[in-house]
Amino acid sequence: MSAQRHYGFERRRRADIQKAKQEAKRQRKTERAESGSTGPEIGEAQDTSAPAGLWEWFSPSRGRTVTSPIGTRPNPDPPDDWILLTDVEPESDGRPQ
Repeated sequence: MSAQRHYGFERRRRADIQKAKQEAKRQRKTERAESGSTGPEIGEAQDTSAPAGLWEWFSPSRGRTVTSPIGTRPNPDPPDDWILLTDVEPESDGRPQ
């Protein structure tokens, strides 16, 4: 019975916290619109490709990516499930092995 006695208080407290968060969010949005600035979630696009002269490989079982020199595969220890992520031109001299 004691849990029901405090239920209304907890519900009102959570509602008040949610209202305060929403109001703060609206205020930040209004301030950014007035000043013409962008929020912290918007920024310069980062270059996500592999560095020049290297191939980038992904292993689903290991859950990681590695880079290797052009034309060489990463260590073929089991499980050998490396997937080449780097775009390779068909007439390039290096081929995935």
